[in-house]
Amino acid sequence: MDDITNNLLHEPVMVEEVLDYLCPHPGQIILDGTVGNGGHASKIMNGISPNGLLIGIDKDEEILQMAKQYLSKAGCPFKLYHADYSNVDEVLRQAGTDGVHGVLLDLGASSLQFNQSERGFSFAKEGPLDMRMDRSQADTARDLIQRLSEKELEELLNTYGEERWSRRIARAIRKEEKEAGITSTRQLAAIIERVIPRGKSKIHPATRVFQALRIAVNKELESLEVFLNKIHKHMLIGARIVIISFHSLEDRIVKNTFAERANQGIFKILTKKPITPGEVEIQRNIRCRSAKLRSAERI
Repeated sequence: MDDITNNLLHEPVMVEEVLDYLCPHPGQIILDGTVGNGGHASKIMNGISPNGLLIGIDKDEEILQMAKQYLSKAGCPFKLYHADYSNVDEVLRQAGTDGVHGVLLDLGASSLQFNQSERGFSFAKEGPLDMRMDRSQADTARDLIQRLSEKELEELLNTYGEERWSRRIARAIRKEEKEAGITSTRQLAAIIERVIPRGKSKIHPATRVFQALRIAVNKELESLEVFLNKIHKHMLIGARIVIISFHSLEDRIVKNTFAERANQGIFKILTKKPITPGEVEIQRNIRCRSAKLRSAERI
Protein backbone atom coordinates (compact mmCIF):
# COMPACT_ATOMS: atom_id res chain seq x y z
CA MET A 1 0.00 0.00 0.00
CA ASP A 2 2.94 2.32 0.59
CA ASP A 3 3.93 2.01 -3.09
CA ILE A 4 0.41 2.96 -4.14
CA THR A 5 0.36 5.92 -1.79
CA ASN A 6 3.72 7.11 -3.13
CA ASN A 7 2.50 6.79 -6.72
CA LEU A 8 -0.44 9.03 -5.91
CA LEU A 9 2.04 11.77 -5.16
CA HIS A 10 3.99 11.44 -8.41
CA GLU A 11 3.81 14.34 -10.83
CA PRO A 12 1.65 13.58 -13.88
CA VAL A 13 3.05 13.65 -17.43
CA MET A 14 3.74 17.13 -18.88
CA VAL A 15 1.77 18.85 -16.13
CA GLU A 16 2.93 22.39 -16.98
CA GLU A 17 2.16 21.89 -20.67
CA VAL A 18 -1.30 20.53 -19.84
CA LEU A 19 -2.08 23.58 -17.69
CA ASP A 20 -0.68 25.99 -20.28
CA TYR A 21 -2.93 24.65 -23.04
CA LEU A 22 -5.98 23.86 -20.92
CA CYS A 23 -5.73 27.27 -19.23
CA PRO A 24 -8.12 26.58 -16.30
CA HIS A 25 -9.77 29.58 -14.61
CA PRO A 26 -11.79 29.93 -11.38
CA GLY A 27 -15.40 28.81 -11.73
CA GLN A 28 -14.89 26.66 -14.83
CA ILE A 29 -16.17 23.13 -15.40
CA ILE A 30 -13.36 20.84 -16.56
CA LEU A 31 -13.73 17.24 -17.72
CA ASP A 32 -10.88 14.79 -17.09
CA GLY A 33 -11.88 11.73 -19.10
CA THR A 34 -9.04 9.58 -17.75
CA VAL A 35 -8.75 10.86 -14.20
CA GLY A 36 -6.60 7.93 -13.03
CA ASN A 37 -5.11 8.58 -9.60
CA GLY A 38 -5.94 12.30 -9.83
CA GLY A 39 -2.51 13.68 -10.70
CA HIS A 40 -3.58 16.06 -13.46
CA ALA A 41 -6.99 16.62 -11.88
CA SER A 42 -5.53 17.98 -8.63
CA LYS A 43 -3.48 20.55 -10.56
CA ILE A 44 -6.51 21.55 -12.63
CA MET A 45 -8.61 21.94 -9.48
CA ASN A 46 -6.11 24.43 -8.14
CA GLY A 47 -6.86 26.57 -11.20
CA ILE A 48 -10.67 26.35 -11.08
CA SER A 49 -11.04 26.74 -7.29
CA PRO A 50 -12.96 27.68 -5.30
CA ASN A 51 -16.25 27.41 -7.19
CA GLY A 52 -15.31 25.40 -10.28
CA LEU A 53 -16.18 21.75 -10.90
CA LEU A 54 -13.93 18.87 -11.91
CA ILE A 55 -15.74 15.97 -13.58
CA GLY A 56 -13.60 12.84 -13.64
CA ILE A 57 -14.14 9.59 -15.51
CA ASP A 58 -12.20 6.35 -15.28
CA LYS A 59 -12.77 2.72 -16.26
CA ASP A 60 -10.71 1.45 -13.33
CA GLU A 61 -12.93 1.51 -10.25
CA GLU A 62 -10.09 0.67 -7.86
CA ILE A 63 -7.95 3.60 -8.99
CA LEU A 64 -11.04 5.82 -9.01
CA GLN A 65 -11.49 5.17 -5.28
CA MET A 66 -7.89 6.22 -4.67
CA ALA A 67 -8.49 9.38 -6.71
CA LYS A 68 -11.54 10.16 -4.59
CA GLN A 69 -9.45 10.11 -1.42
CA TYR A 70 -6.65 12.11 -3.02
CA LEU A 71 -8.85 14.81 -4.59
CA SER A 72 -10.93 15.29 -1.46
CA LYS A 73 -7.98 17.29 -0.10
CA ALA A 74 -7.97 19.72 -3.03
CA GLY A 75 -10.69 22.02 -1.71
CA CYS A 76 -12.70 22.19 -4.92
CA PRO A 77 -15.95 20.47 -5.91
CA PHE A 78 -15.57 17.31 -8.02
CA LYS A 79 -17.68 14.43 -9.30
CA LEU A 80 -16.19 11.07 -10.27
CA TYR A 81 -17.77 8.43 -12.49
CA HIS A 82 -16.87 4.80 -13.11
CA ALA A 83 -17.35 4.66 -16.88
CA ASP A 84 -15.64 4.56 -20.24
CA TYR A 85 -14.97 8.09 -21.49
CA SER A 86 -16.75 7.17 -24.73
CA ASN A 87 -19.95 7.47 -22.66
CA VAL A 88 -19.20 11.14 -22.00
CA ASP A 89 -22.69 12.32 -22.94
CA GLU A 90 -24.31 10.11 -20.31
CA VAL A 91 -21.71 11.10 -17.68
CA LEU A 92 -22.33 14.80 -18.28
CA ARG A 93 -26.07 14.22 -18.08
CA GLN A 94 -25.60 12.58 -14.68
CA ALA A 95 -23.32 15.43 -13.62
CA GLY A 96 -26.09 17.90 -14.42
CA THR A 97 -24.32 19.82 -17.19
CA ASP A 98 -24.14 19.73 -20.96
CA GLY A 99 -21.21 22.08 -21.52
CA VAL A 100 -17.63 22.20 -20.26
CA HIS A 101 -14.83 24.77 -20.42
CA GLY A 102 -12.02 22.27 -20.86
CA VAL A 103 -11.30 18.62 -21.61
CA LEU A 104 -8.31 16.41 -20.81
CA LEU A 105 -7.51 12.86 -21.91
CA ASP A 106 -4.30 11.20 -20.74
CA LEU A 107 -4.42 7.95 -22.67
CA GLY A 108 -2.89 4.56 -21.96
CA ALA A 109 -2.46 2.52 -18.78
CA SER A 110 -1.41 4.21 -15.53
CA SER A 111 1.69 3.52 -13.48
CA LEU A 112 -0.50 2.01 -10.78
CA GLN A 113 -1.84 -0.55 -13.24
CA PHE A 114 1.64 -1.42 -14.48
CA ASN A 115 3.02 -1.68 -10.97
CA GLN A 116 0.39 -4.11 -9.71
CA SER A 117 1.51 -7.54 -10.91
CA GLU A 118 -1.94 -9.07 -10.45
CA ARG A 119 -3.33 -6.72 -13.13
CA GLY A 120 -1.15 -8.38 -15.80
CA PHE A 121 -0.16 -5.21 -17.69
CA SER A 122 3.61 -5.61 -17.37
CA PHE A 123 5.89 -8.25 -18.88
CA ALA A 124 8.46 -7.32 -16.24
CA LYS A 125 6.28 -8.72 -13.44
CA GLU A 126 4.88 -12.24 -13.03
CA GLY A 127 1.10 -12.14 -13.05
CA PRO A 128 -2.03 -13.42 -14.77
CA LEU A 129 -2.73 -12.39 -18.37
CA ASP A 130 -5.49 -9.96 -17.45
CA MET A 131 -4.88 -6.39 -18.73
CA ARG A 132 -8.45 -5.20 -18.08
CA MET A 133 -8.69 -1.58 -17.01
CA ASP A 134 -12.25 -2.30 -15.94
CA ARG A 135 -12.19 -5.58 -14.05
CA SER A 136 -15.98 -5.86 -14.28
CA GLN A 137 -15.74 -6.57 -18.01
CA ALA A 138 -15.57 -10.16 -19.21
CA ASP A 139 -12.67 -10.63 -21.64
CA THR A 140 -9.05 -10.73 -20.50
CA ALA A 141 -5.84 -10.99 -22.53
CA ARG A 142 -5.85 -14.69 -21.67
CA ASP A 143 -9.31 -15.04 -23.23
CA LEU A 144 -8.10 -13.35 -26.43
CA ILE A 145 -5.09 -15.65 -26.72
CA GLN A 146 -7.30 -18.70 -26.22
CA ARG A 147 -9.94 -17.58 -28.71
CA LEU A 148 -8.08 -15.98 -31.62
CA SER A 149 -6.75 -17.98 -34.54
CA GLU A 150 -3.14 -17.59 -35.63
CA LYS A 151 -4.21 -15.28 -38.48
CA GLU A 152 -6.42 -13.16 -36.21
CA LEU A 153 -3.65 -12.88 -33.65
CA GLU A 154 -1.16 -11.87 -36.33
CA GLU A 155 -3.52 -9.14 -37.55
CA LEU A 156 -4.07 -7.89 -33.99
CA LEU A 157 -0.33 -7.64 -33.31
CA ASN A 158 0.29 -5.98 -36.66
CA THR A 159 -2.56 -3.47 -36.36
CA TYR A 160 -2.43 -2.51 -32.68
CA GLY A 161 1.24 -3.17 -31.96
CA GLU A 162 2.73 -2.31 -35.37
CA GLU A 163 4.86 -5.39 -34.71
CA ARG A 164 7.08 -6.36 -37.67
CA TRP A 165 7.45 -9.93 -36.35
CA SER A 166 3.70 -10.42 -35.89
CA ARG A 167 3.48 -13.60 -37.98
CA ARG A 168 6.36 -15.31 -36.20
CA ILE A 169 5.05 -14.32 -32.77
CA ALA A 170 1.48 -15.38 -33.55
CA ARG A 171 2.70 -18.78 -34.70
CA ALA A 172 4.77 -19.26 -31.54
CA ILE A 173 1.91 -18.17 -29.27
CA ARG A 174 -0.58 -20.54 -30.92
CA LYS A 175 1.90 -23.42 -30.68
CA GLU A 176 2.56 -22.82 -26.97
CA GLU A 177 -1.12 -22.30 -26.23
CA LYS A 178 -2.01 -25.58 -27.91
CA GLU A 179 0.74 -27.56 -26.20
CA ALA A 180 0.80 -26.15 -22.67
CA GLY A 181 -1.50 -23.16 -22.39
CA ILE A 182 -0.34 -19.58 -21.72
CA THR A 183 -1.47 -18.21 -18.39
CA SER A 184 1.11 -15.68 -17.16
CA THR A 185 2.81 -12.48 -18.26
CA ARG A 186 6.34 -13.82 -17.90
CA GLN A 187 5.45 -16.99 -19.82
CA LEU A 188 4.18 -14.91 -22.73
CA ALA A 189 7.19 -12.59 -22.59
CA ALA A 190 9.57 -15.58 -22.66
CA ILE A 191 7.88 -16.93 -25.81
CA ILE A 192 8.36 -13.59 -27.55
CA GLU A 193 11.97 -13.28 -26.39
CA ARG A 194 12.74 -16.69 -27.92
CA VAL A 195 11.44 -15.87 -31.39
CA ILE A 196 12.35 -12.19 -31.91
CA PRO A 197 15.91 -11.10 -32.72
CA ARG A 198 16.89 -8.66 -29.95
CA GLY A 199 19.24 -6.59 -32.09
CA LYS A 200 20.25 -3.16 -30.82
CA SER A 201 16.79 -1.96 -29.86
CA LYS A 202 16.39 -0.54 -26.35
CA ILE A 203 12.75 -1.62 -26.37
CA HIS A 204 12.00 -5.02 -24.85
CA PRO A 205 10.81 -7.53 -27.50
CA ALA A 206 7.49 -8.01 -25.70
CA THR A 207 6.60 -4.30 -25.56
CA ARG A 208 4.52 -4.09 -28.73
CA VAL A 209 2.77 -7.40 -28.13
CA PHE A 210 1.64 -6.38 -24.64
CA GLN A 211 0.57 -2.99 -26.02
CA ALA A 212 -1.50 -4.64 -28.75
CA LEU A 213 -3.23 -7.03 -26.37
CA ARG A 214 -3.98 -4.23 -23.89
CA ILE A 215 -5.48 -2.03 -26.61
CA ALA A 216 -7.63 -4.90 -27.87
CA VAL A 217 -8.81 -6.01 -24.42
CA ASN A 218 -9.87 -2.48 -23.46
CA LYS A 219 -11.08 -1.40 -26.93
CA GLU A 220 -8.99 1.73 -26.50
CA LEU A 221 -8.98 2.97 -30.10
CA GLU A 222 -12.72 2.40 -30.50
CA SER A 223 -13.38 4.39 -27.30
CA LEU A 224 -11.16 7.24 -28.50
CA GLU A 225 -12.92 7.49 -31.85
CA VAL A 226 -16.38 7.48 -30.26
CA PHE A 227 -15.31 10.13 -27.73
CA LEU A 228 -13.85 12.41 -30.40
CA ASN A 229 -17.05 12.17 -32.42
CA LYS A 230 -19.04 13.44 -29.42
CA ILE A 231 -16.92 15.77 -27.34
CA HIS A 232 -17.01 18.93 -29.51
CA LYS A 233 -20.79 19.02 -28.99
CA HIS A 234 -20.20 19.46 -25.23
CA MET A 235 -17.44 22.07 -25.45
CA LEU A 236 -18.48 25.68 -24.88
CA ILE A 237 -17.12 28.39 -27.18
CA GLY A 238 -13.50 28.98 -26.16
CA ALA A 239 -13.24 25.60 -24.42
CA ARG A 240 -9.94 23.80 -24.89
CA ILE A 241 -9.20 20.13 -25.32
CA VAL A 242 -5.84 18.53 -24.46
CA ILE A 243 -5.04 14.91 -25.36
CA ILE A 244 -1.85 13.05 -24.44
CA SER A 245 -1.25 9.90 -26.47
CA PHE A 246 1.46 7.29 -26.12
CA HIS A 247 1.65 5.55 -29.47
CA SER A 248 1.24 6.45 -33.12
CA LEU A 249 -2.20 4.90 -33.58
CA GLU A 250 -3.76 7.11 -30.90
CA ASP A 251 -1.86 10.19 -32.05
CA ARG A 252 -2.96 9.65 -35.66
CA ILE A 253 -6.62 9.47 -34.65
CA VAL A 254 -6.32 12.66 -32.57
CA LYS A 255 -4.39 14.52 -35.27
CA ASN A 256 -6.83 13.58 -38.03
CA THR A 257 -9.93 14.37 -35.96
CA PHE A 258 -8.58 17.77 -34.91
CA ALA A 259 -7.78 18.54 -38.57
CA GLU A 260 -11.28 17.49 -39.63
CA ARG A 261 -12.89 19.67 -36.96
CA ALA A 262 -10.67 22.58 -38.00
CA ASN A 263 -11.79 22.19 -41.62
CA GLN A 264 -15.39 22.24 -40.40
CA GLY A 265 -14.77 25.52 -38.54
CA ILE A 266 -15.34 23.85 -35.15
CA PHE A 267 -11.78 23.76 -33.78
CA LYS A 268 -8.75 25.98 -33.93
CA ILE A 269 -5.65 23.79 -33.61
CA LEU A 270 -3.26 25.11 -30.96
CA THR A 271 -0.42 22.64 -31.53
CA LYS A 272 0.85 22.56 -35.12
CA LYS A 273 3.17 19.76 -34.04
CA PRO A 274 2.72 17.52 -30.98
CA ILE A 275 4.34 18.68 -27.74
CA THR A 276 6.71 16.13 -26.19
CA PRO A 277 8.30 15.84 -22.73
CA GLY A 278 11.65 17.48 -22.04
CA GLU A 279 14.80 15.52 -21.28
CA VAL A 280 14.60 16.25 -17.57
CA GLU A 281 11.10 14.79 -17.33
CA ILE A 282 12.05 11.75 -19.41
CA GLN A 283 15.00 11.07 -17.10
CA ARG A 284 12.66 11.32 -14.12
CA ASN A 285 9.93 9.17 -15.68
CA ILE A 286 11.05 6.92 -18.54
CA ARG A 287 7.46 5.87 -19.28
CA CYS A 288 6.65 9.35 -20.58
CA ARG A 289 9.26 9.20 -23.36
CA SER A 290 6.69 8.39 -26.06
CA ALA A 291 4.06 10.91 -24.90
CA LYS A 292 2.64 13.40 -27.43
CA LEU A 293 0.33 16.26 -26.49
CA ARG A 294 -2.09 17.88 -28.92
CA SER A 295 -4.53 20.67 -28.15
CA ALA A 296 -7.37 22.53 -29.87
CA GLU A 297 -9.91 25.23 -29.01
CA ARG A 298 -13.65 25.29 -29.69
CA ILE A 299 -14.56 28.23 -31.92
